Amino acid sequence: MEKTALASRKTSQRIRVIVQILFFTLIALTALNGYLETIGISIPLISLASLHALCPFGGVVTIYSLVTTGTFVQKIHASSIVLLGLVGIFSILFGPVFCSWLCPLGSLQEWLGKLGSKIFKKRYNHFLHPKLENILKWFRYLVLVWVIYVTAQSGQLLFATVDPYYALFNFWSGEVAIQAIVILGLTLLGSLFVERPWCRFACPLGALLSLTNLVRIFRIRREPSTCISCKKCDNACPMKIKVSGSSIVRDLSCNSCMRCTSDNVCPVPDTVEMKH
Repeated sequence: MEKTALASRKTSQRIRVIVQILFFTLIALTALNGYLETIGISIPLISLASLHALCPFGGVVTIYSLVTTGTFVQKIHASSIVLLGLVGIFSILFGPVFCSWLCPLGSLQEWLGKLGSKIFKKRYNHFLHPKLENILKWFRYLVLVWVIYVTAQSGQLLFATVDPYYALFNFWSGEVAIQAIVILGLTLLGSLFVERPWCRFACPLGALLSLTNLVRIFRIRREPSTCISCKKCDNACPMKIKVSGSSIVRDLSCNSCMRCTSDNVCPVPDTVEMKH
């Protein structure tokens, strides 16, 4: 029985990694294919859509323009609105699963974080003072407001000039602004010290999706009657949420990675789960 349970846990841990790898590969190949098309080459069976068309955040920044003028922000495609709707539905159901399961930049930060944890061991993700972290985690909401405002005023996707996601998959094309490459470099370097620094402190899409933690239908729940207060759920949480301190996790930082659950780290079955 113990071997079966362990195998089940290993399987559940691998599912998210497989999804992350598949989506990262898809976006990378799509970006590469878009570039190759300019020189008369293409990858069979891979979409020629631009990164902006495949990013749900494009749907956020173009809504104002679409409502007021009936046109999309420059470089934004209708598919971004569709993707935003789909991501929104899943977020209302399960929280910000896009961030922890699908976002390729988030996945890359997480993978680099695993390297950082091997280098720095217990110091990893503990370099910043807790008070500083509590201040920094609100910065992404300011970024969200700024991005929507400047895009609405200009009618152009100015965020692309500082977007590390866009830089990650276009740095070879010559279309990426130097500041975006610098921010990408700092993000990847910071990932060796802090878990998902861009996601936690600066990502405007993550800020928007995090608000669904207030209304999501399926939540991370802890059963106090079976909890043994081992704090393993707290230690496993990359966002440093005190899962053991409440029966329902409502923290805006939760990205539904499910590392804290009984399927992954909690030693007591059915104690920490995502459920209605």
